[in-house]
Order: sequence, then C-alpha cells, then structure tokens
Amino acid sequence: MKFSYKLGELIDLLVPKKVVGHTSFSISSIESLTKTKRGGISFLGNPKYKKDVEISQASVILLPAGLDLTPKEDQCFLLFDNPSFALGKLCRDIERKCCPRPSGGIHPKAIINATASIGQNVSIGPHVVIETNATIADNVVIMAGCYIGHGVKIGDNSVLHPSVRVMNFCEIGSRVTLYSGAVIGSDGFGYETVDGVHEKIPQIGNVIIEDDVSIGANTTIDRARFGHTKVGKGTKIDNLVQLGHNVIIGNGCLIVAQTGIAGSTTIGDYVVIGGQVGIAGHLNIPNGVMIAGKSSVPNYKPKMGKILRGNPATSINDANLFYVLRSRIPNLFDRVLKLEESLRELLSK
Repeated sequence: MKFSYKLGELIDLLVPKKVVGHTSFSISSIESLTKTKRGGISFLGNPKYKKDVEISQASVILLPAGLDLTPKEDQCFLLFDNPSFALGKLCRDIERKCCPRPSGGIHPKAIINATASIGQNVSIGPHVVIETNATIADNVVIMAGCYIGHGVKIGDNSVLHPSVRVMNFCEIGSRVTLYSGAVIGSDGFGYETVDGVHEKIPQIGNVIIEDDVSIGANTTIDRARFGHTKVGKGTKIDNLVQLGHNVIIGNGCLIVAQTGIAGSTTIGDYVVIGGQVGIAGHLNIPNGVMIAGKSSVPNYKPKMGKILRGNPATSINDANLFYVLRSRIPNLFDRVLKLEESLRELLSK
C-alpha cells in the first residue's frame, strides 16, 4: 500500500503525549526498528529491543511514554501510553485510504430473492446469493461470492469479505466482520450408531453472532442441534478455528488459530485461548481463564486456577514444574541403573 504522511499529519492523527525532535522526511513506509530507513516509521513494543532504537534509521519512532531517549538529527520520537496501539491507528487510516469501503449499491450479477429485505446504503458484490426472507440492515457490505441463507439476519455496519457463507436462520449482529471463507451455521457433527450404521441427527438450531465480533478466514462455526451456538459481544476469533454445535462463547474472548472447541462447551467472558488448543465437549470454562497454546483441555476443575498449560492441561505452576522435571528423566534413569548395579554387588557379597 502506498501512502505518505508529513510529521504534522501524524501528530494530528495519533495525538502523542509528547513529541521529541523533528524530521523533514515524509513517512512512506513501516518496518521494524532495524530495517526501517529514512522516510520510515517504526515503534518500540517490547523493552528488550530498546537498544535497537539507538541504531534505528527510522525518521519517526513511536515510543512508550516516560522513555528518556534522544533522537538523532532529522529524527522524531512520538511518545504514547501504548505505541503498538498508536501504530494500529495509523494502519487503520492507511487501510481506509488505500482500501476504501465499497459504496452502496447492488452488483447486477448478484442474485437476491424478492422476499429479502435490504437496508439503506448496502453494498452487495458480484455473485452474491441472498435467499428467501433474509434481512440485511443498513450500511452492510457483502463482498463477492458470499452466500446468505434463508431467514438470515445481518445487523448494521457489518462487513462480509469474499466467499463467506452464512447458513439458514443464523443471526449476525452489528459491526461484525467475517473474513474470507468463514462458514457460519455449517451443519453440526451429530450421529447415532444404530445397528452398526451411523445415522445422521438433524441439526435444527442456529448460530448467533453478537455485536462487534470478528471471525477470521476459514473459521467454521456449527449450527446447534437445537437452540443456539453463540459468540458473545466483542469476541475476536482468529483464522482456522472450529466451534462445535451448541458451543457458547462469552463476551470479549480471544481465540487464536487452529483451536477446536467440542460441542456444548461454555466459555466464559474474557477467556484467552492460545493457538492449537483442543477443548473437550460439555465443559464449563469460567471467566478470565487463559489457556496456553497447544494445550488439550479434557476437563476443568477450579483448583486448576485461571492459567492452564499442558497436555492434558493443568495449572501453569504444575505444568511448568512437570516440564522442568521431564528434562531430568534421562539422568534419573542413569542414577537408577547405577543404584541397581551397586545393589547387585552388595547382595553378591
């Protein structure tokens, strides 16, 4: 993406707590501290890279407030409580300018059933299919190749990126973002084995996505067997996540890529789940729990605490102790072998 900001424009946009130094360069690139050249901007997000600030050639560097460093000639430091978030504001502005929101209008190659309700200033791209009795609120963007099933409801200002599928009777809240390939309301995985045959159990519930949720590319959320699968307000879900039927996700959760949550599990508010975590079905994970990446969670007990790690997952302290002790197992075997040899010598005498 091509962009250019003068220093004054950056200050007006980001509103730093303090400005140290000045640069005559316009900002036209973003890189890490060690890779940025003149005309570039970077930030210090981790204190361990503080030394990189001193050698960085960036024209503008976003720093934590209170950090006492002196810029080079023709270099400017902008200080913030959260430099990473400040850089995010800049990136959001760049995205807005370089990839503007599509203007309202329906592409002639979209297929929209006559019973569907379409709000004001809605943008619908080519090859979109909208089925019977679907309701699309104001200012919604539906990009190319999306499928909107029968009776679906989509709230205002939501954005569906290309090739999203929202299946029958699912409900999408306001300001929701669904990224490419996401499938909302795919059939739940339910079978009963009768006389050696796996008989399909119809999944007749739906999925409810509440307001301000973001769902990543190729994530799939199964419809409920009956009732609802639900994702709470403000939750952010990464790419390639799988939620089983009747899973309930609370408000403000963060769920990282390749996580799988089995059916009928309830996740509380503000739970953080690392990448490649597997959670068994019919569990109740309380508010505020954090689960480290690659953990498996077959059960949850209050004594496990709020930070879990391992396979199977346990409290972070127990898990860390296990990993330390595991590294000593080879030495332990050597010691046991030597003890056995000494014992045999003693017994022979």
